[in-house]
Amino acid sequence: MDTLETRLADLQTQGDAALLGHGLIGLEKESLRVAAQGGIAMTPHPRALGSALTHPWLTTDYSEALLEFITPAYDDALLALDYLADLHTYVYQHLEGEGLWATSMPCIVQGEAQIPVGEYGSSNAGRMKHIYRVGLGHRYGRVMQVIAGVHFNYSVPEAFWPMYAGLVGGSDERQVRDHHYMGMIRNLLRHGWLVPYLFGASPAVCKSFLAGKPVPANLQQFDETTLYEPYATSLRMGDIGYQNRREEGIGVKADYNSLDAHVASLRDAIGRPAPQWERIGVKVDGEYRQLNANLLQIENEYYSSVRPKQLLGEMEKPTHALAQRGIRYVELRSLDINAFQPMGVGAGQLRFLETFMLTCLLEGSRPLERAERAEIDNNMELVAHRGREPGLTLTRDGRSVPLKAWAAERLDACAAVAELLDEQRGGDAYSTAVCFQRDKVCDPEMTPSARMLSEMRTNGEGFYGFARRLSRQHQEGFTARRLSAERQAELDRLAKASIEQQAEIEAADDQDLDSFLAAYFAGP
Repeated sequence: MDTLETRLADLQTQGDAALLGHGLIGLEKESLRVAAQGGIAMTPHPRALGSALTHPWLTTDYSEALLEFITPAYDDALLALDYLADLHTYVYQHLEGEGLWATSMPCIVQGEAQIPVGEYGSSNAGRMKHIYRVGLGHRYGRVMQVIAGVHFNYSVPEAFWPMYAGLVGGSDERQVRDHHYMGMIRNLLRHGWLVPYLFGASPAVCKSFLAGKPVPANLQQFDETTLYEPYATSLRMGDIGYQNRREEGIGVKADYNSLDAHVASLRDAIGRPAPQWERIGVKVDGEYRQLNANLLQIENEYYSSVRPKQLLGEMEKPTHALAQRGIRYVELRSLDINAFQPMGVGAGQLRFLETFMLTCLLEGSRPLERAERAEIDNNMELVAHRGREPGLTLTRDGRSVPLKAWAAERLDACAAVAELLDEQRGGDAYSTAVCFQRDKVCDPEMTPSARMLSEMRTNGEGFYGFARRLSRQHQEGFTARRLSAERQAELDRLAKASIEQQAEIEAADDQDLDSFLAAYFAGP
């Protein structure tokens, strides 16, 4: 807190605190496309939405049915939320008898084979994206890959860094930027358990999600169709969904103590053969099963709740972009889709996340040691599965600390930053957002995870019934909504241009796929 207080005071007396009112926010939100009867849609990505390979804002993630909505970066989170609403409205114009699932955990899953892998056309670049996803399915199973989430992308304005370098005594602007963004990432990892506590919205799951596998001992039966944990916040972030520990068994753990170390750790994993993946085979009977048999096929395979990011050139590797141009923004990936919000995320939540990330940037951040990495993983797993449990304690620096006490400390820190943001933007939206999170710490029944279970009990419905009901409510709202003429024309133009761009890429290919992949992996 002393470091944070000093930084805030220096920004206001010696720096330019007004710059913090112009941080950039972008959103990425995945939504599973579902058929009228409620299962995963088996139809191709709607052509009217454009090319999933080249459209800047509408694409797919793992599955052909897993839509990904991307917004431009704005200096006001509400503008990003408005754009996300327009994208949803546009998609609903082109869904014929289908809908978008309102939760992170998928609907009825009828086996791995019934999850269609994303298709991106006949170009080498498109086939590479498809093969990468085929490889994920072989390595981890397809069911886990259709879990959806929200990513919150944040950066301070570029004009902030020369000013901040003067305050902290740095002479190299890029070095200062990379150093402090990596410190921010370490703090987000340390305190990241707060995100699933406050915003986790996956305490239950359809039994079909287990795809016939034995039910884990920690899961209880809610009803004949639904499994849950009484105090869970985010099963998505627990041991049946995404988790930081997933790569430990295969020897992958990224380094976050500097950008150079981070890049080196990922490059090592991408280039190191893995016997367990070699058993899958790479190209079998003329068909690719994965891009390679290394620990990671590409950088994106490494799951982390936070990532340093840089804008990419055509077919540029993320590690190359980071090494060449440093960190452009930070991506927070631990957000569940909130079924109570039509876009899966709300305005107050975005205000708090901006405050939280800026707090983590301005605070001091020591290097991560092995013991603390283990604490981070354990704390995240505890909160994912038992976050609302009365008296729950976490571990910090080898000592037990009550979750509520630690959360109160974090919110005190955020409150100071919220006041600064309110001063710069006017009003009290940021302080109000932090205050609401305090209420959820005092009363866990206010969290989305608790509200979800409460509503399921009140209505006598399982996970599927709850999610389908909310999905239909959101569908009705977006179907009735109208786009401005300008936004309608913009999205129509982007869809058409993306299809033309994909055709140009396919026509320009002058290599066979084997040569293309060899050249890609041999490059920097």
